[in-house]
Amino acid sequence: MNDPAATDLIYVMAFCLAGLAFAVGPFVLVHLLSPRRTRQTAQKTGQFVECGVEPIGDAWIRYSAVYYRYALVFVAFAVDVLYLLPVALVYGREFAWRDLVELALFVGILSLVIVYAWKKGVFEWKRLESLPKN
Repeated sequence: MNDPAATDLIYVMAFCLAGLAFAVGPFVLVHLLSPRRTRQTAQKTGQFVECGVEPIGDAWIRYSAVYYRYALVFVAFAVDVLYLLPVALVYGREFAWRDLVELALFVGILSLVIVYAWKKGVFEWKRLESLPKN
């Protein structure tokens, strides 16, 4: 078993089996540990109770579009922070002033996005009026 190719193949197979175990393992654990029946209320038979609290209303509720715009702005800035990390790692090695100007330009463009979103009213949470019940 001194063959390097066979040793590498054993490592590859071990990693594949470990990956498969990490992918399938949670499903098997949930199947083994989950309860087989759920509790039902006496007033509403057939409606399941979770966490000991009876559900109120319908599960299908409407969200405002402002929520989605706010989430997209958050995701955009979270991704942009990933671009700032490499700049911070190499900042000041050779071209300190050029790096500073590029970083200021990048952060300036990001701040323009914040100003634009602010002017569009993305950060204002308005309470929706409830719809009349029929």
